[in-house]
Formats: sequence, structure tokens, C-alpha cells
Amino acid sequence: MDDHSRAAADAAELLEGVLARSLDTLRAAPAAADAWAAKAGPLEWTCWETGEHLADDLFAYAAQLAEPAGEFGTEVPFRWSAERAGGPANTVHADPSAGRDGMLRVLASCGALLASMVRTAPAERRAHHVFGATTPAGFALMGAVETLVHTDDLAAGLHLAWTPPEEACATVLAALFPDVPRTAAPWPTLLWATGRAPSPAAPAAPAGAGTTRRDPRRRPARSG
Repeated sequence: MDDHSRAAADAAELLEGVLARSLDTLRAAPAAADAWAAKAGPLEWTCWETGEHLADDLFAYAAQLAEPAGEFGTEVPFRWSAERAGGPANTVHADPSAGRDGMLRVLASCGALLASMVRTAPAERRAHHVFGATTPAGFALMGAVETLVHTDDLAAGLHLAWTPPEEACATVLAALFPDVPRTAAPWPTLLWATGRAPSPAAPAAPAGAGTTRRDPRRRPARSG
């Protein structure tokens, strides 16, 4: 196995581990979809909307990897729609009648699609991303960041305890946020780097925090 293939396999495994931890946490949430109407942490979206947005991120990353490298250089033109003014514009929406368990199935399916594409796309492929073409391993790590921070948002809104895997936090920090000072443990540093919390040694997030390697398709730093 060459270095690109090993990096992709490792990143896919990391993504799967983060998603499994997230789903285990969210299984303790209320079962009815209307219980997910609370705001998700610092976001202006509800917990239901945030879950849909996370699933949509994972799906969109998988879709980008499915295209031949360099053929288009743009996002795959799926139609996005928001279900209310100020809500996230998504391609993926979960059926509220399916409740929590339906949402978790949607998240698991979209995460599995991304992990599968990371493993099966040519490991050296570089697919379109607004911040620069990215490898399968890069998309997996970005999907892991989205899952880590949005699970934190969801846990806050749903009053759940969320303990992210520190090793995964350290790995994504090193890969995607190499210039962020390491003044705290990996998880609070990642929250700071994504604009969600102060660092003990740095009271404000760095310029551009929350946008580095973010989903290419919308929203200011603290909206997702």
C-alpha cells in the first residue's frame, strides 16, 4: 500500500470512528422530531436542521469524490433548498415522521457513503473544494471535523454529554489547522479553531477561523 492509499484508509477509519461516537451519543436524544426544535448550541439552526446539515456535508463530500479528477472543477450541481428563511440550504433532508432514529439512519448512510468513496476513489485523486482541490483523505478529515463540531452543537441543544475522541481531534488539527497554536488539549483547540470557543491562552479565534477547510457551499463561521 502506497502512502496515498494508507492515508486514505486511515482517514476513512478515523471518520467512521468519529461518526460511531456521534451516533452513540445522539441515540440518547429524545425520539420525537419536535424535541429537536431547540437551537443547536451557538447556531441559529434547530437541532433537526443541524443534523440535516451534517448529513448533507458528508453526502456532498462523497459526491465530489465520485467525479473524475479535474473534469469539472466545480461543485456537483445538486439543487439545495432551505425549508425556512435562515435555515441551512441542503440537498439532504430527513423525514421528520421518522424521528430521531430516522435522523440517525440518514447520518449513518451519508457517513458511510463518504467513507466508502474515500476508500474506493483513486487515493491520489484531487476533487474540487472551494479552498482548493483535496484528496480523499482530506475529505474524510473534513467530514470528521464537521461531525465533531456539529455533534457538539447538537449535544448542547439536546442536553447530552459529548466526549469526542481526543486522538481524532489531534489528527484533524494537525492535518487541517497546522497554523493553530497548540496551547490547550486537542478538543478545546479544535473548538477555538472553528470559532466556537476561546482558547485558555487566546481569547479570540484567529482571523478566518471557522472557515478553514469548511464546506464550500454557504454560511458564515458561526452558522455551521
